Amino acid sequence: MFKSRIISLAAAVMVLPALALTAPAIGQQKITIGVSLAQDDNPFYIAMLRGIRARAEELGWDVATVSANEDKLKQINGVQDLIARGVKGILISPIDAVGVNAAYDAAAAARIPIVSVARGSASPSQTIHVAMDEKQIGRDIAEWTAKRLGGKGKVALLMGPSGAPTFKNLGDGYSEVMAKYPGIEIVFRGDGPLTRERGVKQAEDVLVANPGLAAIYAANDDVALGAMQAVNAANRKGKTLVTGMNGVPPALRAVKEENLAMTVELNPAEWGRLGVDVLASFLKGAILPRGQAA
Repeated sequence: MFKSRIISLAAAVMVLPALALTAPAIGQQKITIGVSLAQDDNPFYIAMLRGIRARAEELGWDVATVSANEDKLKQINGVQDLIARGVKGILISPIDAVGVNAAYDAAAAARIPIVSVARGSASPSQTIHVAMDEKQIGRDIAEWTAKRLGGKGKVALLMGPSGAPTFKNLGDGYSEVMAKYPGIEIVFRGDGPLTRERGVKQAEDVLVANPGLAAIYAANDDVALGAMQAVNAANRKGKTLVTGMNGVPPALRAVKEENLAMTVELNPAEWGRLGVDVLASFLKGAILPRGQAA
């Protein structure tokens, strides 16, 4: 059986140059910030919102939230609603790097800073992006996997939504490393929603097509837990290695029980706190230059 592992990773900060926005002066009035995350029921975003609320409370700020649930139009409308409510800044994890650009443009037009957390946007109206080194994390997962496989075997990649560059970057980093191992063959690479149901279905299909599959890379823990379910049902536990990402409690439990081979613990609550701090720095006038970490 493969030895399981949890890798802990702190969120890194990538800062993009701000638009020609003037940092709002902070007076004594109550500050309200808006939050629009890609999903409401994903454990990763639940933890992130918890971190946002905790840090905002420490600063004496109020938090207004809107739902998106992987619906691009709903996310755009939600951000516009936050703007209409007069928030001083917005934290957003965009569903799509291009598909919700109208939300960023609306914030810029209202001179409200909009900070991307985790997922980023291609919009020039994005103020700052709090991100991780996505390709490097993909490389690290691949290197760990390749060593556990002894440099041999068939591998499947269950990627995330096609419109979110985060998941493409993770997969590209993973594929880059696997290409260095001639004994490893990537037999499947598919995009899709970050749900356990999709993990079950795609893993089942790949296992039928490749009965001796050595490993499954999953874009997040929900997909990984679904893939793990399919692997166990096919009596491949300990034979097909499944890796996850995010470090949500069910995945951490599965790793300790040696069902899931590995997950990357990103600490989304701390990431949420960091997003608030980056926004606070902007509101105070401390606009971060390119490449500077918060």
